Amino acid sequence: MRAAVLTAFGGPDMLGWADVDDPEPGPGEIRIQVRGAGVGPTDLHLRSGQLAGVFGITPPVVLGFEAAGTVDALGAGTTGVAVGDDVAVLLPALGGYAERAVASVWVRKPASVAWDAAAALPASAEAAVGVLRQLGARDGEHLVVLGAGGSVGLIAVQLALAAGLRVSAVAGDHDQELLTSLGATFVAKGASLEASLSSAGRVDAVLDAAGAGGLDAAVRLAGGPERVVTLVDPTAAALGVRLSQPGPDRAPDALDVTMPMLASGALRLKPRTTVPLAEASRAHALLESSGQHPKIVLTA
Repeated sequence: MRAAVLTAFGGPDMLGWADVDDPEPGPGEIRIQVRGAGVGPTDLHLRSGQLAGVFGITPPVVLGFEAAGTVDALGAGTTGVAVGDDVAVLLPALGGYAERAVASVWVRKPASVAWDAAAALPASAEAAVGVLRQLGARDGEHLVVLGAGGSVGLIAVQLALAAGLRVSAVAGDHDQELLTSLGATFVAKGASLEASLSSAGRVDAVLDAAGAGGLDAAVRLAGGPERVVTLVDPTAAALGVRLSQPGPDRAPDALDVTMPMLASGALRLKPRTTVPLAEASRAHALLESSGQHPKIVLTA
């Protein structure tokens, strides 16, 4: 098969379209013919090498935490799914930027969910569900979400509101109308976090889905680092903040929780655009460029 392979840490041009061995599903796994693979901010940090040590990766490697496609092979003992089923998959060990991918975590894709939406859901949903659980977010508490207009942040805002939390959503001005319509209190990105929230009452927890600074202010607002979690900020350790990573225990049921919500219209995702899988390097360059960006999905 062919895949977008990260040949060395560096810029987007380090992603090359190349022949690689077909992956074979092991016990309890499936293999899919990829129809779409989501591209997220963490992918950029992995490609650059900033988070390589945290995730334990060494080039050459195929990036991609999430994908959607059609099952074309089953590993030994795999049950509850059949060849030909359409699924969305979570890939903690990466591998989504390829024509085929092997997964041990999947959910069926309802016919009402488009391929690009299915591919954009898994990693963001797992992160949002998982970090809310790590924060111990509870009904009635005040949660601040940094990067609330992003893929993870937007899902986290909706799940937190549905769970009865009061949410202050920090994002760009272009996301104000959406976040306000969902029921969050909008806070403009770039403003002083402490000044903006001075009249909002006690902050119980902070979820950083942006990785754009502000963790020091978040720690002060939350009264310490214990209930501050970041997904992408490599400076977290210096502040005593947890840098959360995808894994089998963070939110194993996240797709079962969120896919029905997506299918019913109860969950909204960030707007999406598509780029051919063979042009993953261009997708990374687009995501890194300045300005507002939709979620990018690589399509086969």
